[in-house]
Amino acid sequence: MKKTFLIMAITTAGISFGQNKIQYPETKKGETVDVYFDTKVSDPYRWLEDDKSTETGAWVQAENKVTYGYLDKIPFRDELKKRMEQLWNYEKISAPFTEGKYTYYSKNNGLQNQSVIYRKGQDGKEEVFLDPNTFSKDGTTSLGELDFSKDGSKAAYAISEGGSDWRKVIIIDALSKKVLEDTLVDVKFSGISWHGNEGFYYSSYDKPKGSELSAKTDQHKLYFHKLGTSQKEDKLIFGVDQKRRYVGGYVTEDDRYLIISASNSTYGNELYIKDLTTANSPIVTIVDNFNSDNSIIENEGSKLFIETDLNAPNKRVVTVDVNNPKPENWKDFIKETQDILSPSTGGGYFFANYTKDAVSFVQQYDYSGKLIREIKLPAVGTASGFGGKKHEKTLYYSFTNYTTPGTIYSLEPKSGKSEIYQKPKVDFKSEDYESKQVFYTSKDGTKIPMIITYKKGLKLNGKNPTILYGYGGFNISLTPAFSIANAVWMENGGVYAVANLRGGGEYGKKWHDAGTKLQKQNVFDDFIAAGEYLIAQKYTSSDFLAIRGGSNGGLLVGATMTQRPDLMKVALPAVGVMDMLRYHTFTAGAGWAYDYGTAQDNKEMFEYLKGYSPVQNVKAGVKYPATMVTTGDHDDRVVPAHSFKFAAELQEKQTGDNPVLIRIDVKAGHGAGKSVAATIQENVDVQAFTLYNMGFTALPKK
Repeated sequence: MKKTFLIMAITTAGISFGQNKIQYPETKKGETVDVYFDTKVSDPYRWLEDDKSTETGAWVQAENKVTYGYLDKIPFRDELKKRMEQLWNYEKISAPFTEGKYTYYSKNNGLQNQSVIYRKGQDGKEEVFLDPNTFSKDGTTSLGELDFSKDGSKAAYAISEGGSDWRKVIIIDALSKKVLEDTLVDVKFSGISWHGNEGFYYSSYDKPKGSELSAKTDQHKLYFHKLGTSQKEDKLIFGVDQKRRYVGGYVTEDDRYLIISASNSTYGNELYIKDLTTANSPIVTIVDNFNSDNSIIENEGSKLFIETDLNAPNKRVVTVDVNNPKPENWKDFIKETQDILSPSTGGGYFFANYTKDAVSFVQQYDYSGKLIREIKLPAVGTASGFGGKKHEKTLYYSFTNYTTPGTIYSLEPKSGKSEIYQKPKVDFKSEDYESKQVFYTSKDGTKIPMIITYKKGLKLNGKNPTILYGYGGFNISLTPAFSIANAVWMENGGVYAVANLRGGGEYGKKWHDAGTKLQKQNVFDDFIAAGEYLIAQKYTSSDFLAIRGGSNGGLLVGATMTQRPDLMKVALPAVGVMDMLRYHTFTAGAGWAYDYGTAQDNKEMFEYLKGYSPVQNVKAGVKYPATMVTTGDHDDRVVPAHSFKFAAELQEKQTGDNPVLIRIDVKAGHGAGKSVAATIQENVDVQAFTLYNMGFTALPKK
């Protein structure tokens, strides 16, 4: 593929339309042209990819001024925020875990920007261990990974500044909480895994040239940091001779083995193991290709337990001896079933957490592979957790669904006794709402599940404001979960519908693959069919339908609204992958090629991507729905240039009265670690914009 570049600055006039007469900022157009397989593709807003330029910064400020000027005029926005804060303001406590002589847990008193890590000693006295709210004045520095040395005497924790995926790692004496040595920097996409008390493994990339928020990073490396030494002395374990985009290392609970996973994309990994009990032991290959997902979840001496989808699209657990670990020696421990397996271990048992039609059921096994019991869950929904150290007598799991706030349960694995450990006190009447799972038919005849949640007594008159949410990618399953924002939406008469699209993981690898590369259109067709179902069944109509999704789901919204702009009234793409011809040139984007393919692969793949890429498919003279694009200026996962370029195209070409706004959070990234205050305000603005553009001038009376 040959590319040519010709850049010349041109300025276009601000655009105004309709009764609202929104005057958008003037957005410069260039004459950049790329050539793909003899096809010329213009990219007039290429300059917005430069996140370090003063021009881009000025454009962000100008767009935010227009957006917030619009939002400020929505009459019920303050009332909506007041209710959102009221509902959000309840104590949230995590499941506890034990390290050394202390029991640790996180707690948020309600509206704290970041949750605080507390601990209790043997005297039962509670004290603050780490308070991320003190990391920065504005709540934009968050706590990431936290891991303890084997005896619990030392800890290392990662922080993210402004939402970036780049992390700093701070090492402390866990007993005194005093910092022990210099902070590690430039750590990215990494766990922290201690070996004994002497140090820990972590992963990172070399710092890229140019912008650290957008420049390509594609060679991941695994290091070992020994306490008392400088970072420049850290030992490189993996990632030089074997160049990989993603590398992770973790130590088994018995401190005996280092497990290394290496991959070039978001699906499929090589698997390696190293004996830490023998000096200078070699790294042994278990899986030498990227054709399956594999992870070692437990060992019993030299016996390894491996979770895999090799020859098992719905996953299974196999055993093998470390001395002969190749796949040909694997033996089934928990066999593949028709449901999707996600296993965990704790308390001397295995827990097989299955997803069946996007909801959970859980079975417990002993180390011989004998089924002990099925864990009785309180209702239909999502269960997670069931993990812990081998010796622990009590484990914890959480349960939630679209109407039930996440509740933590304790479980005695030996007896099977389970009881509520922590139930949140939320000012929401769950009993007044219901969820209904339906199966609708997509364009090619495939049955797609969708869960629709709403207030009991809903009238099917086509006039209910409805948010249809989807993702459809990367083998990720959307399972029922409670959300304060969705609770507020439903209190105001809204319907919340989640479609389990192809490309996700709800039905295993085959379901995932059916929404990748040259089959990606299936995902958009599934989403469009979901909207058509909701309209046909009179849950809503095109005048009251909004579509929403983030990241890969932002792509989903962008593709759907450009293909079927008549289907919905409002479109809400968040942190979306919008330029499918260039996504792989930013940060770690090349790793998404398993799902998307790239424009360089071949002519067929290029033409397919160009056919649905949101940035390239905005057309002049089309009436697009009211749109609010959302992103963060520090998003180095899906760089904000995707959203910038899409918004610029829409603002230039929109026909009719529907507004096209872009809301850009400053000092915010892809979403993780965002402060409570910022999260609440974003949800308020999204719902206010949505209802206002559906014709509401006041919130419905409850």
